[in-house]
Amino acid sequence: MLIGKQSWAFPNKPVIAATGVSGGPFEANGNLAEDFDILHDDLWMGEESYEKAHRVLMEEAAQTALEKGNIQKEDVQFFIAGDLINQITPTSLAARTIQLPYFGIFGACSTSMEGLALASFIINYQGAKYILTGASSHNAAAEKQFRYPTEYGGQKPPTAQWTVTGGGAALLRANENEKGVIVTTSATIGKVIDMGLTDPFNMGGAMAPAAVDTIMAHFKDTNRDPSYYDLIVTGDLARIGRETTLELLQKNGLNIERDKFQDCGLMIYKEDQPVQAGASGAGCSAAVLYGHLLNQMKQGVYKKILVVATGALLSPLTFQQGESIPCIAHAVSIEMDE
Repeated sequence: MLIGKQSWAFPNKPVIAATGVSGGPFEANGNLAEDFDILHDDLWMGEESYEKAHRVLMEEAAQTALEKGNIQKEDVQFFIAGDLINQITPTSLAARTIQLPYFGIFGACSTSMEGLALASFIINYQGAKYILTGASSHNAAAEKQFRYPTEYGGQKPPTAQWTVTGGGAALLRANENEKGVIVTTSATIGKVIDMGLTDPFNMGGAMAPAAVDTIMAHFKDTNRDPSYYDLIVTGDLARIGRETTLELLQKNGLNIERDKFQDCGLMIYKEDQPVQAGASGAGCSAAVLYGHLLNQMKQGVYKKILVVATGALLSPLTFQQGESIPCIAHAVSIEMDE
């Protein structure tokens, strides 16, 4: 059901039945290591390239979600997922292994909530009984594509962010009038916002206006205010993007308590890990949501959260051509249905 100009309501409340989260060695030393299902001790993961290792992350996350959900692959109708690498090939290669009808999507680091929104819409209107959705990223693969190979040892400014090596997947299913389950209740689909920034080492600053636009649209469309949620969390704005977003929201007349407004890119790593402004990557919000935040909801820490994943829609080619960075954000509200 369309509400407002750019939001969907899900009256049938699709259930997040199970999740799977896989990560790399840097994440194993991070702040949320206990919330991962699988952690690797090296970036190669037994493969001969970083891109093939990237594929492994998505395969593991999806397979773990199926196993935890006690669902056979044959019972699932669709797989909706994506990543950052050229033509989302790691996810497509994972789909080759998973062998489910496949929607490959690209929203850069907003892919996790793009997939969750689409999966929720399809299930809400009886288009499927079960859907797997997820997103992933690999630090070394992303650095090689967008900046410099890690072996080069290039210096980065304080505004730069660390791409998460991780994959997160969720198994959604139809709701059978249950209580005590985690459900999706609405989604707001973002517009492309471009404020003319061109620095690929300041993703947080570039993406902040898109986050603001989607958050403002969500509260207008749903006729809610921030007090409705226990937590509003962005995907990977990190330190600079979070501060910019809070400032812009305030200028637009929307005041959100600082403690209630968090960012996955500031949660996943420890203070002493050298990640400059914080974390990013399509796997960032996917791993933090499908691991840590849903675990927190199961423990009763949060009952209602709004997840706003942000994405920078640039490519190496557009950057080389001097193009500015178009950005987008998608939001999904997730609640414990009691």
